[in-house]
Amino acid sequence: MSSGSSPSTESSQSAKALFVCLFAVQAGVIALSPVLAQVAADFGVTTSAAGQLRSISGLVAGLVAVSMGRVASRLGLRELLLVGLATLAGGSLLSAAAPSFAVLAFAQVAVGAGIALILSGALAAAAEWSAPERRDHFLSWTLLGQPFAWIVGMPIIGLLGGVSWRWGWIAVPFAAAVVALVAIAARPSDEHREPRVRTWRMLAEDARVAGWALGELFAWSAWAGALVYAGALFVESYGVSTATAGVLLGLAAVAYLPGNMLARRRVDTSARQLAAFVPPLAAAIVVVFGAWRPSVGVSGVVFALLAFVVAARTIAGSALGLEVCAHRRVFAMRIRTAANQFGYLGGSAIGGIALAAGGYAAVGVAFGVMFALSAVPHLVALRSAS
Repeated sequence: MSSGSSPSTESSQSAKALFVCLFAVQAGVIALSPVLAQVAADFGVTTSAAGQLRSISGLVAGLVAVSMGRVASRLGLRELLLVGLATLAGGSLLSAAAPSFAVLAFAQVAVGAGIALILSGALAAAAEWSAPERRDHFLSWTLLGQPFAWIVGMPIIGLLGGVSWRWGWIAVPFAAAVVALVAIAARPSDEHREPRVRTWRMLAEDARVAGWALGELFAWSAWAGALVYAGALFVESYGVSTATAGVLLGLAAVAYLPGNMLARRRVDTSARQLAAFVPPLAAAIVVVFGAWRPSVGVSGVVFALLAFVVAARTIAGSALGLEVCAHRRVFAMRIRTAANQFGYLGGSAIGGIALAAGGYAAVGVAFGVMFALSAVPHLVALRSAS
């Protein structure tokens, strides 16, 4: 970036770079989804065994996010992102070239580590690299990278899967990580280093941070679980093809965009209120989604409405974390990343138990309870402040 760049131009370039960072993260998350059966067939394993590859990357991402305090204290945000993007690019490249299932599984360790570093760094950078009056806009724009990756990346990966599932890793997560690497490398180095803090000590000593973290874990478990089982609900309830189910999930990702944009207008002054009062609405919607299934069109609309509402909760939760940890933003986003990734594991497990016990109606109730629980810490905080 040239020294003659205006602050507004530099801010715009940074926002675009962080958008691509989160695009790359989500691309790494979804790269296996449309082609899982092909991967299983290529390596002679069951589809359920191939599905555990996402569990590997999610578990690694969560563990890295919780334990990366030493790394975060030694690297500036730019350097943290560069390391994460290089790790994701390397993991994507190794995934594409993997000669065996074991190597592909090992590659997911690198993918998961890269996801943790990028998510933690990018969301902290959205606050650090923006002017206070533009922070919510900057954060909102950064967060849009993930649904855009779903909308754009999923069809590309599926299309290339007709040739080979390996090309999807090259064309989407690897390419996005390289583009983001170039964009982030153009920024000057950060002088600021965040003081190291032990994760569990911070959570134990600060009730505000612990309450926010607990709310994030419940909310991400509910939403991630709903994402995991929504496609199966469409297929098993209505007999639609997996392609049709993919289109319905893509439309939900489209609905996520206006939810994000509308919420950012209020998040500066009402983040806590949004985090307290939006999840009960999400709880009601997900219960309806599981229990009331008159037609595929109705269920598609209900799930899109859920995505719209969750988008508002997501930006509110992220903004609130940056607020309660104003001097330790990387720490806050590490906790958010861990909640996000562990949420996939917890949501999948709880949803599976509920499905076996009572079908999709029970799944909706289980996720509804988790959404409602995510609001409790914020309702308590609002009552204490009144």
